[in-house]
Amino acid sequence: MSILSHITVGTNNMEKADEFYSQTLAPLGIKKIDAIEGVTTMFGVEGPEFFVSTPRNGEPATYANGGTIGFMAPSRAAIDAFHAAAMANGGTDEGAPGPRDFAPNAYAAYLRDPDGNKLCAVCFAPE
Repeated sequence: MSILSHITVGTNNMEKADEFYSQTLAPLGIKKIDAIEGVTTMFGVEGPEFFVSTPRNGEPATYANGGTIGFMAPSRAAIDAFHAAAMANGGTDEGAPGPRDFAPNAYAAYLRDPDGNKLCAVCFAPE
């Protein structure tokens, strides 16, 4: 059993966030599962696990300082495609795809979505 039911990031532009995440997560095998029009979009592999939502309290969405949401990738090529899709859809680079020294065979890319949420994709498979 997973320790999490889901993760949610906030957005101030649901239409832009929906497009960004649909394109950026696709190379990782993550797809749009469901949506509440204009309020929440749910992504996952088999069921909804990652949500993008407008804040329910009506205040502007903000991002966490020091927070990063990491997605597992099936391959290094998927990480390259994740990063490229993010850059093509309004993301900003926080660490181009490449080897990382935090674990053997670690390969990762870091970026921010259009609302400033920090994301990464990581793979531990050897080349």
